[in-house]
Amino acid sequence: MARSFVQLSLDERRIISRMHEKKISQAEIARTLRRDRSTICRELRRNFWHDRDVPIAEGYWHVTAHGMAVDRRRKYRKLLRDPSLCAAVIDRLKDGWSPEQISGRLRLAGGVATRLSHETIYQYVYSREGQDQQLGRHLPERRRRRRPRYARKPRSLVFPMECAIRNRPDIINSRSEFGHWEADLMIFRKEHGAANIATVVERKSRYTLLFRNNDRRSKPIMSQLIRHLAPLPVQARQSLTFDRGLEFVSWRELEHGMGTTAWFCDPQAPWQKGTVENTNKRVRRYLPPETIVLDVSNQEIRSLCDRLNDTPRKCLGFQTPREMFSRHLLALERQCV
Repeated sequence: MARSFVQLSLDERRIISRMHEKKISQAEIARTLRRDRSTICRELRRNFWHDRDVPIAEGYWHVTAHGMAVDRRRKYRKLLRDPSLCAAVIDRLKDGWSPEQISGRLRLAGGVATRLSHETIYQYVYSREGQDQQLGRHLPERRRRRRPRYARKPRSLVFPMECAIRNRPDIINSRSEFGHWEADLMIFRKEHGAANIATVVERKSRYTLLFRNNDRRSKPIMSQLIRHLAPLPVQARQSLTFDRGLEFVSWRELEHGMGTTAWFCDPQAPWQKGTVENTNKRVRRYLPPETIVLDVSNQEIRSLCDRLNDTPRKCLGFQTPREMFSRHLLALERQCV
């Protein structure tokens, strides 16, 4: 059975430095640290500091030795060994892909000999080289360090009990059927006006639609929803799930306009429509709260939709939402023939 090797720690190197300075043998140092003698020999040979200009400064210094070892290990990182792979990963990060999406797409692509874990990408992003390139700002949450995420508190409004999400059929909850959507509004700074962006996501394929509203009145928002979804086959727009915001009080127009059923989350429970909430976080990377929505063109919104729908998703086996959505639409067309 192959033996695993644990790298020497800074404390162990401190002990080696003190004992070596006292002329204690390598064998005795190894017994003290419960290490192999060859480990101590190799450590002193590799990380001994040589200074031709100041010979008196030569020696084994634990802090210097630890830094030399860390730098040496950095050189063996996969992304640093393969500049072309590193450049490809950075390009995907700049395109908005997460490390998991990049790693999964590499595994999915045929003929790719190099496998790369998402943890390797994260380590590179947070390494000295990644920080010099400011790669952290391309991550989904734009955070320099990993930390827990917290949900926001929504408003509540009374809606009919028969439309409560607890009554939503299991076939929708399990995502086993195509054609069920979630919708939400992204609100921006009040000083920039009432304009907002509506996010609509199909639960099974994660296909996303975005459109701008000049205010938060419910009827115009519902009219835009109908305009975007009505061209789809009936089976592709069976239901929509909302939170209990004032902007969705005209939900009955959906049933009258295109026969789509509406469902509503419980009060203070935005996580019940987690698909669109997660999508909103992705959109916020490109449209932060300080964005002046009226200055964002329809072409820019369409380009953002294309970026979201052409990005592979882990929950889809690293296929893209557009690929999944197109496949389901094609299946519906075949059923109608």
